[in-house]
Amino acid sequence: MAESTRPAKPTAPTAAESVGRRAGLAASAAPVRRRTGVWGRFRRHKVALVGTFILLILVIGAVGAPIIARNDPYKVSISSYRKPPRAANILGTDSSGRDVLSRLLHAGRVSLSVGLVAVAIYATIGIILGALAGFYGGWVDSLIMRAADIVLAFPTLILIITIVSILGPSIYNVMLVIGLLGWPPIARIVRGLFLTLREREFILAGRTIGASNSRLIFRHILPNALAPVIVAATFGMASAILLEAGLSFLGLGVQPPTPSWGNMLTDAQSLTVLESMPWLWIPPGIAIALAVLAINFIGDGLRDALDPYLLR
Repeated sequence: MAESTRPAKPTAPTAAESVGRRAGLAASAAPVRRRTGVWGRFRRHKVALVGTFILLILVIGAVGAPIIARNDPYKVSISSYRKPPRAANILGTDSSGRDVLSRLLHAGRVSLSVGLVAVAIYATIGIILGALAGFYGGWVDSLIMRAADIVLAFPTLILIITIVSILGPSIYNVMLVIGLLGWPPIARIVRGLFLTLREREFILAGRTIGASNSRLIFRHILPNALAPVIVAATFGMASAILLEAGLSFLGLGVQPPTPSWGNMLTDAQSLTVLESMPWLWIPPGIAIALAVLAINFIGDGLRDALDPYLLR
């Protein structure tokens, strides 16, 4: 009789083979998980890397301003009135004979500091108020959200200009006002995340074992809600730099002789300067544009990298 050509029925794997197969799959998947972590996803965002490089250059220039630019940014020289770029002054001089390059680098300290401090203030306020509104709900939520609606009901720039005019123009007032008026978007983001997370199983388990509300908020819910807040704060820093530049340009921000990118553009109000003296307004304009673009690029990269559902 001819032998049957039917293939043999596969046998079930033994327990040892199953364990070995699972170990092999885990070993092969481990590098993939490492490569698709936060840094891995951020690194694959080429535009974000470019933004990081640009921002790093701006920070190095601001921190190392006394070493990079030898000229005194406050030294007035009438004989050097609006001189074009030359060997002694690479970017020329301004209307008071001060070195533009030196003032540009020192202005980076002020403008970047305003953005960082203002965002730190309103991110802290927004996180605290948003956490309270989302966790407790009820009248606490209604009170905080109505306060946010009141702040958002007014045009931000006009409100900031009005308050700064009353308090007086200074770098500290600019930081404070931007910080106190920028918290509603952060609070809304945190509130929405808390409303979702407070119903999760690990929070219910924490309540069951008697965990306090402060522990549930700061140890369990808040760490899971920080990723969107970091992204929003990054974009907010770019907006704060633009606000400071606009206020300083209007004379309501950082006051001369302290340099900032905004008040360096004050000379650009003249048509003569715009047409024949570009070294007075192009460098600070480029610095503002690069800083805002770089921060927005980084924020875009962080948004993709911190999204747990985006595994590109």
